[in-house]
Amino acid sequence: MTANQQNIRKPYDGWSLDDRDPEVIKSMMPLWEWFYRYYFRVQTDGWHHIPDEKILIVGSHNGGLPAPDMHMCMYDWFKRFGPERLVYGLMHQNAWSAFPSTPLAVQCGAVRAHPKMAIAAFERNASVAVYPGGGPDVFRPHSMRDKIYFAGRKGFIKLALREEVPIVPMISNGAHDTLIILADFYEQAKQLHEWGIPWLFNVDPEVFPIYIGLPWGLAIGPLPNFPFPVQIHTRICSPIVFERYGRKAASDRDYVDACYQKVLTQMQQELEKLILETS
Repeated sequence: MTANQQNIRKPYDGWSLDDRDPEVIKSMMPLWEWFYRYYFRVQTDGWHHIPDEKILIVGSHNGGLPAPDMHMCMYDWFKRFGPERLVYGLMHQNAWSAFPSTPLAVQCGAVRAHPKMAIAAFERNASVAVYPGGGPDVFRPHSMRDKIYFAGRKGFIKLALREEVPIVPMISNGAHDTLIILADFYEQAKQLHEWGIPWLFNVDPEVFPIYIGLPWGLAIGPLPNFPFPVQIHTRICSPIVFERYGRKAASDRDYVDACYQKVLTQMQQELEKLILETS
């Protein structure tokens, strides 16, 4: 964070690691537990893969803005390791643009999805969680529910290489059925915007889905929804370690591409195994 950002930052704006509050996390645990046990009936495994040292957790999330698999994994982390073990989640800039101050998310560990915030967290020996696919991932069509999709975004690879941390994949099955996304009409919506129709909150949403979900029934656009009560299975996969690390490795485009494909391939293979085991 720059000196200028420090001077103009506002409370809970995602530019500080100090707004995280273990007491708030503790207060949220009973609510998360109810959804975990009774609404989504979560089954999970692989948590023994989480090492004692700092890691970059890389996930693919599902189910629209509520991203229920992400929240259920948060509950599992805090249940196993306690809210005192530091973990920060990188939240997409669009969320901050639409809602500049998000106290609850920040108090639970959300920070801006900016390299400086991730690096600052690693410097505190904290782990960092990132969902590289962002909106195109969480709103990907139902026909792509069994695919790991990062939309070609490779910044997380550069971060892991530069900071010399292992990547621990986080996958899930079932959460995509909590919201049935029929198709993405972003290109059409973008054309309307170019003709003069403004984006909601003046934020380019990157996606413009049409979906079936609660409470709207049939809805258009990245609107908030309430997830269907579908069982969710989550899995923490074994850490991925690369052959080379450091700034030089992070600036080698071909090497970054190879590392990206390695992560994408291994996560896809793990997801296919999980689907077969839980179908």
